[in-house]
Amino acid sequence: MMTEMKISSRKNPLLQQVKKLLSSKKEREKEGLFVADGTKLLQEAVKYYPGLDTVILSEGVEAEAPDHVRLIRVPEDVMVSISPMETPQGALFLCRLPEKTAFTPKPGMLLLDGIQDPGNIGTILRTADALEIPVALLEGCADPYSHKVVRSSMGAVFRSPVIQTTWAEAKAACDEAGIPVAVTALSDRAENIRNADLRKMAVVIGSEGRGVRQEILDAADAELIIPMNPRCESLNAAIAATICMWEMK
Repeated sequence: MMTEMKISSRKNPLLQQVKKLLSSKKEREKEGLFVADGTKLLQEAVKYYPGLDTVILSEGVEAEAPDHVRLIRVPEDVMVSISPMETPQGALFLCRLPEKTAFTPKPGMLLLDGIQDPGNIGTILRTADALEIPVALLEGCADPYSHKVVRSSMGAVFRSPVIQTTWAEAKAACDEAGIPVAVTALSDRAENIRNADLRKMAVVIGSEGRGVRQEILDAADAELIIPMNPRCESLNAAIAATICMWEMK
């Protein structure tokens, strides 16, 4: 039977910890915990994520949680003080960070290079989960366990393991497995994405501002371009990734 504990002080150590975990990747890694918010995401975590640890609910908000999970009840004003949302839904929850999943190269996968916008990372993870496309995050990407990424992934981080690796490791593994690595690039050499067989490739999507790193461009086996109106310079990283994933299917 789950026991409920009431906390009314904003200075409570648990609530102070939640604030630190929300604001700092270093803190999340040190404590082995991350925080997510919202009743819908909580449902996803209850259903799919074995690492659900603590649920904090506002007075009057009801939510299902397994018996082993610690349940904390707080007044609404306290929830407002700790929630990262402008209008909190009345549910915050702590999850244990998962064990690191080893990188396994697969044909028809995405490699994300230095994508720092949490909304873009979350949207890509959400779409990849829906289309069952493997994704790996290379150096410089936003932390997939920041609350903004978790929220924009709509719980995909609970349903599919998030793979994080380095470019050196990814390229070596793809080479060994005989999987060509392609980059999305605006170059004269780039092949129209419609004419390439993305199901056999690992495709690198670069960051919003600088595109794919030069080191990766130099080492890539192929360059791809998404045909678009010549007056448009580029696409949002999440949209470019989605087009690539659709072509992989």
